[in-house]
Amino acid sequence: MTSLGLLLRSRVRVPRGNRGLRVGFADGTSAFVFRETVIDRPAPRDPCVLVVTFALRAVRGRGHALFRRESLLNTLLFAGFPGLVSKLWLTDDQRGRYRGLYEWDGPESATAYAGALWRVLALVSAPGSIDYRVLPGLDRTGLFEQLPHGTEQADGSQWWRVTEVGAVAATR
Repeated sequence: MTSLGLLLRSRVRVPRGNRGLRVGFADGTSAFVFRETVIDRPAPRDPCVLVVTFALRAVRGRGHALFRRESLLNTLLFAGFPGLVSKLWLTDDQRGRYRGLYEWDGPESATAYAGALWRVLALVSAPGSIDYRVLPGLDRTGLFEQLPHGTEQADGSQWWRVTEVGAVAATR
């Protein structure tokens, strides 16, 4: 009901400015932002970033485009979670995994959401493909500012670590 109230009061926005933004990760994969969701709310007192990954079971080819369109309906499932600030929805990467980059007010709220999301994703995701990381003390800007510099090596096991933010391009 909280999500519906936010929608009815026009407090859920879907800005287009980041659509097509390419985001690279430490495991050598990248994906494009296909949607952004922002909740109109006060600035977070205890900012954190939540990064989620999963691979959909049995979705191939054109099924990915259908999933991206259908996922707009999923906004009702998460928009009302306490502490949500924003979400960048990323396309599937070179390994068929989707990611969500969320901003939250409070790591406890982000962790609670991730646990609830895990149960829903388990119904449609390949076994063992769901994972998440909560990064306390960061907002999205802070996450993007922590990109590796110079000779610093990115660790390929850190699938969640953003290593590159590219120019906005047309989304798939």
